[in-house]
Amino acid sequence: MGPVPDPALARFVHLLFLCLSKFPLPVLHAAGWVLGWLSFLLSGRYRRRLLAHARRAGFSSGVALASVGEAGKMVAELPRLWLGRPVRVGWEGAAHIEAAHAHGTGVLCLTPHLGCFEVTAQAYAQRFGAVHGMKVLFRPPRQLWLRDLVEQARSRPGLVPVPTTLAGVKKLIQALKAGEAVGLLPDQVPPKGLGVWADFFGQAAFTMTLSARLAHAAQAQVVLVWGERLSWGRGYLVHVRPLSLAQGALATDPTQAALQINQAMESLVRECPRQYLWGYDRYKTPPGQAPRPS
Repeated sequence: MGPVPDPALARFVHLLFLCLSKFPLPVLHAAGWVLGWLSFLLSGRYRRRLLAHARRAGFSSGVALASVGEAGKMVAELPRLWLGRPVRVGWEGAAHIEAAHAHGTGVLCLTPHLGCFEVTAQAYAQRFGAVHGMKVLFRPPRQLWLRDLVEQARSRPGLVPVPTTLAGVKKLIQALKAGEAVGLLPDQVPPKGLGVWADFFGQAAFTMTLSARLAHAAQAQVVLVWGERLSWGRGYLVHVRPLSLAQGALATDPTQAALQINQAMESLVRECPRQYLWGYDRYKTPPGQAPRPS
């Protein structure tokens, strides 16, 4: 029998998030900026990883340092996005989603750890969810007292969170075949055996094969989506791009397809590198997985 969540702790966290959700977005972002810099200054491991990842990708230290505050904002804005009043969201490229749905097949929305990826799914549900619902893949938090809050907060009309399990993957395929949308973060490191090694900004990164598998299994249309965090708490701007491949189509070979998707994610990151989560341990080797090739 697994560990049992503490109901008192869960209630406290929910109450804390509820209180924080009442704050204006500019205040939360200001607090998040401070939180981001505290984490950067107090954790040498996090600091070295963030700087190394940005440098490896060819970006300056100025870009890396600008991302420090953005990472803190990402955490501080969660209470408002999960439990608070709707935030201001604009769109750029929404016609690409409309065109994808016009094919009559499902739409696979790929979003990197860039900007506010929480708001992209919410914005989709608000704009398209009444006709074409969305299911989003998420990894339940390890903290049991946080799981219920996360799942409840991410569930809303037109938007259903699906856990990273075999049953969850089956639901994603069913949703795509039914003409719905699916959202996932393809630059999230998958567990052992569920990915391949493919270059990401010039270094081998263990990359999920699920993105391509879903696209092929349901003959889905693929679009790239990311949510830009506007300055001074003015809201967000959701950017949508078609998946443009030099080869013309997503490869059926898992390694080649993973490389194509990584290159697509790189193109999004280059649009706004200061909002990429450079501190994310993108190049780690999952437990039990054979190490990356030298």
